[in-house]
Amino acid sequence: MKVILAGGGTAGHINPALAIASIISEHYPDTEFLYVGTPNGMESRLVPKAGYNYASMKVSGFQRKLTIKNIARNVRTVAYLTMAGHRAKQILNEFKPDLVIGTGGYVSGPIVLKAAEKGIKTAIHEQNAFPGMTTKMLSKKVDLVMLTVPEAMEYLEKDIPYTVTGLPVRKGFSGMTREAARRELGIAEGDIVVLSTGGSLGAGRINETVAELMEWETKNNVPITHIHSYGGMGKTTFLPDLAARGVDYENNSRIRPKEYIDNMPVCMAAADLVISRSGANALSELEAMGRASILIPSPNVAGNHQYHNAMVLGKAGAAIVIEEKNLTGQTLIDNVNDLYRDKERLNRFAQRAASLYVPDTPERVFKALDELIKK
Repeated sequence: MKVILAGGGTAGHINPALAIASIISEHYPDTEFLYVGTPNGMESRLVPKAGYNYASMKVSGFQRKLTIKNIARNVRTVAYLTMAGHRAKQILNEFKPDLVIGTGGYVSGPIVLKAAEKGIKTAIHEQNAFPGMTTKMLSKKVDLVMLTVPEAMEYLEKDIPYTVTGLPVRKGFSGMTREAARRELGIAEGDIVVLSTGGSLGAGRINETVAELMEWETKNNVPITHIHSYGGMGKTTFLPDLAARGVDYENNSRIRPKEYIDNMPVCMAAADLVISRSGANALSELEAMGRASILIPSPNVAGNHQYHNAMVLGKAGAAIVIEEKNLTGQTLIDNVNDLYRDKERLNRFAQRAASLYVPDTPERVFKALDELIKK
């Protein structure tokens, strides 16, 4: 069997595609995969590293805010779309797939659409509670729409062929106990563990408010071990900000700033509370681990989809949701302090997060795709 996977732009589109490839391989080990992405996107580095063949096509999205610069970008986008259609046809004719799966991002549009037009079996996976433009367009054309959460159907046409599968999470986000993780990280017994991150690139506002939070934790000698990933955005600013606040992070084992956390499953297993953005992958990992959270949706995403994602947990009583426009250092301190003082509430958040997890996601994904393959 031959399968094309397409998705890119962010890890939120790439990781589900790679997870789906692993699920298919477990059942059909002789499957030949080809991943279609952009020439210079994140996927062009991550996918070959994961061991999959890669084909590229140039594509970009339309800019909705009309400025002279964006009008020029939109003209270029139209040209890319024209070329992408030809490139998609070329890839399909050469590879001859039995199935084409899109996981979002503009690059998945042309290849999935062209495959549907040619009568090749097609499926897409939508990670977010608020579907993106590509999903809305393709959902009317494909044979199967896989959704992470049922709430996404509120924004799609009711007669589309859909199933709720959940979102496949990276390996490692299950199995490790809190105790084992804390031993591995050398965390003092009895400490509450806070894990905070603005994503791999970092987030300026989160870095600023977390620095205030770490200052409060330090000056009040609160028994909290705090691991924070400040990302590339905070590479030159976060540590100087801590130092200016009198936080001696080099000699305080409870304050653990890192540019990037490369052992995230271990850190999340150790955590009692996670402060983060609300991308679909991050939330699925919180649910898989059963962790309480304070979610700060990024305002700089299409359709404000991170807010919709966060509210799924917020409405379930699994998280506190703070919009970035309302985020201050004091707001963050107050919410962390409230949860620190109310362990029952903290545990209740964790239990409700775990209740949202779809543990049989791999089985659901395979069942849906296998039924499509055998049609």
